[in-house]
Amino acid sequence: MRQGEIWVHNRKAGMLIENDEGYLFQYDKAYLALKNATPVSLTFPLQEAPFTSDNLFPFFDGLIPEGWLLDIAEKNWKLNPRDRMGLLLTTCRDCIGNISIIENE
Repeated sequence: MRQGEIWVHNRKAGMLIENDEGYLFQYDKAYLALKNATPVSLTFPLQEAPFTSDNLFPFFDGLIPEGWLLDIAEKNWKLNPRDRMGLLLTTCRDCIGNISIIENE
């Protein structure tokens, strides 16, 4: 099982988990309690119930670099291009925009 903390505007918003059944994203209760909490994306409205999927959610998959940036990441960190969760956890610590993903070991 691998997991990453999802941060929005430098606040921990939730947790993304990869397990044998697929993927799960759930907001932190403390984050949901904030009066100015914003959703991670339009596809993840603020709610207590977890979101589940057999595949990596398209929003998170879209954060992974493409093209020459992905080539550099694969070569420098010896990453498997088919390991989408591994790519996400390694390359999205400091994404463009307000989202950061920090591997929770």
